[in-house]
Amino acid sequence: MKYASTIFASIALAGLLSAPVLAREITHSMGVTDVPDNPQRIIVLTNEGTEALLAVGITPVGAVKSFLGNPWYDHIAADMADVVVVGEESAVNLELLVSLEPDLILGNKMRHEKIYEQLSAIAPTVISERLRGDWKINMELYTDAAGVGEKGKAELAKFDARIDALSAELGDALNEQISIARFMAGQTRIYYKDTFSGLILNEIGFKRPATQDKDDFAEEITKERIPELEGDRLFYFNYETGNGEADSQAADWTADPLWQNLNVVKAGKVHAVSDAIWNTAGGIIAANIMLDEIEKFYGVAPTR
Repeated sequence: MKYASTIFASIALAGLLSAPVLAREITHSMGVTDVPDNPQRIIVLTNEGTEALLAVGITPVGAVKSFLGNPWYDHIAADMADVVVVGEESAVNLELLVSLEPDLILGNKMRHEKIYEQLSAIAPTVISERLRGDWKINMELYTDAAGVGEKGKAELAKFDARIDALSAELGDALNEQISIARFMAGQTRIYYKDTFSGLILNEIGFKRPATQDKDDFAEEITKERIPELEGDRLFYFNYETGNGEADSQAADWTADPLWQNLNVVKAGKVHAVSDAIWNTAGGIIAANIMLDEIEKFYGVAPTR
């Protein structure tokens, strides 16, 4: 208890000593917070939030570790070389946050509601509501809080323009029903429409098989339900953390007779894609790379 008290006393003191000049009010999921007009030392506590900042030219002083990578996803590693790892999305190192003297903290209610008061004692803290398919909503909030809201909107507008251009290029290919699966250690899931890749595919205009046409997140399935993965094209990704268990799960399932009997498998329209890009990173940089990959899979002209 004495140790915990010391931590919180340090947090409170750091908040007082590093208090910035507050210039704007930001309304977010936990209330209204006064934030600096031009924050210079931002800490971001979600993977998708990290991409939101990088996309508008802001490098955070601290960020939570990428779910995959050491410590960052390959597609952002070069831009994050000097960024301090401040824990994981669900396990933030508060003492380290204090030492970095941030003037703005960005987080998410699903991950950080319980530590919001401690975060707010360190620096002005802005919290988005949800994760999953809400990356665009969250990016607007994060970039607004960072004082570059117009840049954030411009990047989102460019992405939406790519969606429209890609949809036009695909034409009749949009009649394909797209199936999505994920392999994890000892677990397989069907991914529905309230997911990162599900939302993007829906925006492009692709259809989903009837068994997957749900405004839900995901569902764990057993091998007996492999036929529910039937579609005109199937994308799957492995959440492989380095112990080989997700890859083993994928190898086991894709060798199963029920999998091999899927028409989409027989047609050669099954694609293994990156879990980081199609699911875990969850931000605008990954979203643009996902569009690049779809263009290549379908052989259409690049939209950027």
